[in-house]
Amino acid sequence: MTEGLATGAGDEDGLPDGAVLGAPCWVSLAAHDLAASRAFYEEVLGWEFRPGSLGDRFAVALTDGRPVAGIGAVAPALGVATAWMPYFAVADPDETAGRVRERSGTVGVGPIPFALGRAALLSDPSGAAFGIWAGQLMRDWSGWRPDAPVGLRLVTRDAFEAAIFYGQVLGWTGPGGCDVAYEDDEVVLVCGGRHLARISSGAVEAAPDPDVRPHWEVRFTVDDVADSARAAVKNDGAVTGEHEDEAGLWATLRDGQGAQFTVFTPHPAGERGQVSG
Repeated sequence: MTEGLATGAGDEDGLPDGAVLGAPCWVSLAAHDLAASRAFYEEVLGWEFRPGSLGDRFAVALTDGRPVAGIGAVAPALGVATAWMPYFAVADPDETAGRVRERSGTVGVGPIPFALGRAALLSDPSGAAFGIWAGQLMRDWSGWRPDAPVGLRLVTRDAFEAAIFYGQVLGWTGPGGCDVAYEDDEVVLVCGGRHLARISSGAVEAAPDPDVRPHWEVRFTVDDVADSARAAVKNDGAVTGEHEDEAGLWATLRDGQGAQFTVFTPHPAGERGQVSG
């Protein structure tokens, strides 16, 4: 589940070099068929893969030679849904897991040890799943975060309630942590001047939507949203939504095993486009 994380050095506090406490540090896909997932994302996102250090059931996805995500095979008999999951950097996973329990969240797995760190799989009180990692990261960690074509958005029923939970659990407002802002009806996690994650529940004056299924949405930046959408359909996936805004073109895709993710292409300066089928 944490494949691709542990390849670099950490500091004396347990955080990776250059990492910010509570900041996103990785995304990983749980898949039932690793070979099929690799083939799908090679075609849809143009990824290359290298073998994982955790064995033949894991692989690391590369963009321009840089690690961008992990894929791990899980047995269907375990009942684990195929899904993308974000990981956040923490100094002490036991303490973080305790905070989750104290605030009505759930500890699903761990913390469990790996060769160069420890991880846990958790859920917030609304049921949205996320992971934490304490230990060493990839050698080019400090370059991965600014340049990685990855974005995160928590879709939930109450953005402010969720922000309080994650802020307390991950230490966003503590020394060495991130800043939290409110922009365009979303709570925004800002680290080093960069927007790393968003929490959204709709307009602030609107009542919480009981039909929303809270989840972390993983977004990948691509050269052409329409090309990725067509490739997804061609490779047994689906397009479940698409729209355009001032920032660019967006499409929500589902891979052949049911994992959902979003692709995004920013508009060139002064231009607007349209997603085509």
